[in-house]
Amino acid sequence: MEIIKTILNEWNAREFPEIYPREFNIEKYASSKLNKIIVLSGFRRVGKTYILLNEIKEMLKKFSKKEVIYLNFEDERIPLKSEFLSEIFPEIIRLNMETPKFLFLDELQNFPDWSKWLRRVYDLYPKTKFFATGSSSKMSLSKIPTELRGRYFLNKIFPLSFKEFLSFRKVNKDIEENKLINLFEEYLVNGGLPEIVLADKNEKLEIAKSYYSSVVNRDLIDTYSIRNKESMKAILNLLLDSTSYSYNKLYNSLKSLQYEIGKNTLIEYLKFIEDSFFMFSASIFSYKIKDRMQYPKKNYFIDNVFLSRISTNFSNNYGRLYENLAAITLLKQEKEFFYWKNNKNEEVDFVIKEGSKITNLIQVCYDLKSAGTFDREIRALLKASRDLKCKNLTVINKDKEEILEKEWFGIKGKIKFIPLWKWCLNEKI
Repeated sequence: MEIIKTILNEWNAREFPEIYPREFNIEKYASSKLNKIIVLSGFRRVGKTYILLNEIKEMLKKFSKKEVIYLNFEDERIPLKSEFLSEIFPEIIRLNMETPKFLFLDELQNFPDWSKWLRRVYDLYPKTKFFATGSSSKMSLSKIPTELRGRYFLNKIFPLSFKEFLSFRKVNKDIEENKLINLFEEYLVNGGLPEIVLADKNEKLEIAKSYYSSVVNRDLIDTYSIRNKESMKAILNLLLDSTSYSYNKLYNSLKSLQYEIGKNTLIEYLKFIEDSFFMFSASIFSYKIKDRMQYPKKNYFIDNVFLSRISTNFSNNYGRLYENLAAITLLKQEKEFFYWKNNKNEEVDFVIKEGSKITNLIQVCYDLKSAGTFDREIRALLKASRDLKCKNLTVINKDKEEILEKEWFGIKGKIKFIPLWKWCLNEKI
């Protein structure tokens, strides 16, 4: 096919843009004997393509462009037909006179029958290593088609960490602390989506709005063929403006706003939103599954920019940004986490569970200077510690850093206080 020849010729002549290195890299898969399709999935615009290109750039120091081939399936010249996929490998071999060692497939998931084709060529060409990227709405753990099960290794790609943010801004983390804290404030508010990080100050809002529009229209309405578009948009607005939700509360709110939607449809839409990787949730901690299902869930978003720039109810709520960023960091660490709440409405933000054991309790509070706030946060943490028999206690906050061991409210405890910016640099509990 002529288009494949054109694309390969362009690939041979292609020069690479400036690529900022990420903490995540796929070099280990390129050089390993792991015979799996390597899948990179994540929220849109988190940098999946640039991670691929950075790896390819390094590989081309050892291999030729006939051995390492990159195909971008968002190229508008490529027909979205399964016949095109069928022609790719034979045409590459015919034109290059050899089978590629590495084939990088960017945004493959929009093609019909892409997974069946990928399995077939994976089986037919065992000496070729396959790398594929795709949005989480099509390539999450729950969305990988049956025919690829057991044949792929999934890597979740997230927005930039604070360390990556500093690298993108060409700043050494050893700069003086005041400058580091100022940069962290910017990261906290504007998030870690690479294009927004690198954009001028007056462009960040418009880019964030365009991303949000793409989430609503492409990742949700188009992907799931949603007919009740206005209800989906209303659900997203309600979630962005709140820190927790329950099915009943959301359903009643929508009804009061005159939206016609059934409860089962609402539950289905919430699943779509989570599958798109735009939002994720934490249930209340309980050993009873029934409790986890009936109590409200706390909702978090994949990047703080959607809270600070898109939510209509933000009003400089740094406490929410702190908690959301902590939740993103825990998600990246693949921690299983919940929140704790007792019958007096005392609450701990994060209960970390590993297997059957509670390993950490984390309270997140932006400002501890008020005695009332300090007492409230510590009291809840110590009560949870006593109830859950966990002594590893942390308070993430704006500027307090020390370890205190004494008796509060009749309960003995040892508590570590750490500023969020420092915790984000280490990304360790």
